[in-house]
Amino acid sequence: MSLFAVTSNLTAEADVVRRRRYGVIETCAGRLDRIVWRPFPKIVTALGAQFLAPCLRRLRRGNRCRLYFNEPRSCPGFLALRYVESTIDADFATVRRALAVLDEVARLKNSDALLCDVTNLNISDRMLAWFGWVPHAPMPGHRNFIKRRK
Repeated sequence: MSLFAVTSNLTAEADVVRRRRYGVIETCAGRLDRIVWRPFPKIVTALGAQFLAPCLRRLRRGNRCRLYFNEPRSCPGFLALRYVESTIDADFATVRRALAVLDEVARLKNSDALLCDVTNLNISDRMLAWFGWVPHAPMPGHRNFIKRRK
């Protein structure tokens, strides 16, 4: 098994989806491009998310979205949406497709719920509710959301 395996067909490679814990969903122009399975989780820092990422976003072109997710070892029944990265040209259909693929990964892994901590203030609670996410475990300075599957 390679460290960075690539999946482009979820139904044909369902056993890989169930076995791997960390991945990046890449969509392009409203379609699934691939899922890159990683040997380690995505680490997000405040410096990277708030200062470095917006600068890099302006440089990248194309209608692309990357969605990083983890299945924490301490909580095997949950998927954590760690980070979403899109190009400046990304449209709503591309981001929506990435979220739909995440839902399919959760279904194949038989996960109980999806979790995320939203730091971008441009992402409204109303938009998250439209996608099925509800507020969860309120904490000062954090906007935690959960999307239950069962």
